[in-house]
Amino acid sequence: MLNGKKSVLVINGPNLNLLGTREPQIYGHETLADVEASGKKQAESLNAAIDFMQSNWEGAIIDRIHAARTDGTDGIVINPGGFTHTSVAIRDALLGVEIPFVELHVSNVHSREPWRHHSYFSDKAKAIIVG
Repeated sequence: MLNGKKSVLVINGPNLNLLGTREPQIYGHETLADVEASGKKQAESLNAAIDFMQSNWEGAIIDRIHAARTDGTDGIVINPGGFTHTSVAIRDALLGVEIPFVELHVSNVHSREPWRHHSYFSDKAKAIIVG
């Protein structure tokens, strides 16, 4: 909790910096900056603090999750991107810090290629948002 406000960390994984330009028929036309601006407005309306982080590097994501353990973060929203299907290391980091998290995906991964249906996070997430 920061300054008496609930604090949420939003982590966006690999390739999400390309939102708005990468396969817009799947991911839409909103940029990551658009999504962050909308999130900041919503957080303000709820009297909450929000911090955003995007990285294409697994280690940077893990380091930020570890930092959340001591920086007042109350909850994490994570769109792990391609790491959804591969990263036991990010899963272990999330479980290690014991901060509740929500798994988020811009597209409906369950209506896409079969290999996208498996997530290393879903069984431990407090909620899952897709599509």
